[in-house]
Amino acid sequence: MHDINAVQIILVTLVAFLVGCDAVLDERMFYRPIIACTLTGLAMGDPTTGIMIGGSLELLALGWMNVGAAMAPDAALASTVSTVVVIAGGQTQKDAIGIAVSVAIAGQALTIFVRTINVFFAHQADRFAEQANIRAIEVMHFIALALQGLRVAIPTAVVAVLASGDSVERAFKAIPHVITDGLSIAGGFVVVVGYAMVINMMKARKLMPFFFIGFVFATFMTTLNTGVTLVALGILGVCLAFIYVQLNPEFQEPARLPQPVAAGSSGGGGADLDDDLDDELD
Repeated sequence: MHDINAVQIILVTLVAFLVGCDAVLDERMFYRPIIACTLTGLAMGDPTTGIMIGGSLELLALGWMNVGAAMAPDAALASTVSTVVVIAGGQTQKDAIGIAVSVAIAGQALTIFVRTINVFFAHQADRFAEQANIRAIEVMHFIALALQGLRVAIPTAVVAVLASGDSVERAFKAIPHVITDGLSIAGGFVVVVGYAMVINMMKARKLMPFFFIGFVFATFMTTLNTGVTLVALGILGVCLAFIYVQLNPEFQEPARLPQPVAAGSSGGGGADLDDDLDDELD
């Protein structure tokens, strides 16, 4: 368990505000769990735990994407809240997955509510556009963006304040194990679905043998307790990728052979040379 002071609560709130803003901008990818959890852990003085939580939640959020008008679970709020609860409340990474699933669903409803409110500011921006009031249009945009940031910052700040004591631990003890275990199992299923969606979108069937080789290699090395890390597997994957690119004809530039000279063109040139010689002799 890690006590949070006032400075850390302020830093966590600022990070959550930044993450919430970028969740609708989609520019810097701060809302992705691997970045949001790392920044939150850094603000709380434990970046190592933040990176580990972010790596686990990143696999969980692979299948969370907006399709048309359908809103995906909120990865931004899930990342900040779960990191605060795990670091400050002394919970495990397994608990973080269960927390992230439930918080992401709640954040999904919250972001729909905020987007509905922002429709008012969009109409106000249209009215200001008719008046050619550029400054007012910018203000409407910033207000709508700030609401998205507060959507993540306020719940994260509340959790950070409550997590400074023993309230989080008491709350988790009050939750039945059947619920927490069910959320953890559901999180594992979501990871599998996320992988399947990403692989299906890639449409790279010719590269599937490398996926199965890495999966089997990692599984057997873990079973045999040989101590092979993910870094080693990553280096092995890069080496295999270079070998594949070098040997695959699709990635090779076709060699350009010299074109043979046409017979007609050479004969025509010889006839012109004979005519020139005849003219000189005459």
